[in-house]
Amino acid sequence: MVKLVIFDWDGTLYDSIAGICNSMLEAGVRAGAPKREYDDIKNIIGLSLDTAIETVWPELDDAHRAELTEHYKHIYVSQDQTPPNAYEGVLELLTSLQASGIQLAVATGKSRRGLNRVMGLTNTEGFFVTSRCADEAVSKPHPLMLEQILAELNLSPDEAIMIGDTEYDLKMAANAGMRSVGVTYGAHHQDRLKACNPHAIISDIRQLTSILGLTTP
Repeated sequence: MVKLVIFDWDGTLYDSIAGICNSMLEAGVRAGAPKREYDDIKNIIGLSLDTAIETVWPELDDAHRAELTEHYKHIYVSQDQTPPNAYEGVLELLTSLQASGIQLAVATGKSRRGLNRVMGLTNTEGFFVTSRCADEAVSKPHPLMLEQILAELNLSPDEAIMIGDTEYDLKMAANAGMRSVGVTYGAHHQDRLKACNPHAIISDIRQLTSILGLTTP
């Protein structure tokens, strides 16, 4: 029986992909980094910020990566002071799961400061019993974030399920011995999700209730 549902944030619960991609591209320009395309950034959403920048710009030295990182943090925060939009059905789903007694958590590539900011903007802190961020563990697909959450809540991997929109989310779950569900509306194409052999792939987050046995299909 699933007692805990762990969600990725960007591209799974909230539609923040465009903001991340455009902010990262602008940061690259300000840092004088080699030109990259929108899809180059979309491909690394879900990784920790330092891992993402190293993946997109492997030719940069540490000093230039640090400069690009600071530009990104400034641009992303200054240009996004309004709450991001939840994907259709997300708030309905979170409310339903919480009412059913299932615990909810977040495992994200965001920093703690970034997650706290968007949770405050969206007034969603009350849904989640705990969360882990990239600067508190190791970047996805390493399983440490999930292992920490399970240890905190005294649960085993078979009592939890991970929901995400990228192969990093699904591989992280597999590395933790946990089932996963991929959502097709986020950053990674459905074929990449299928290659990770998740428990299920869905196109609407509300389909999760059927997977968890809370409603009839």
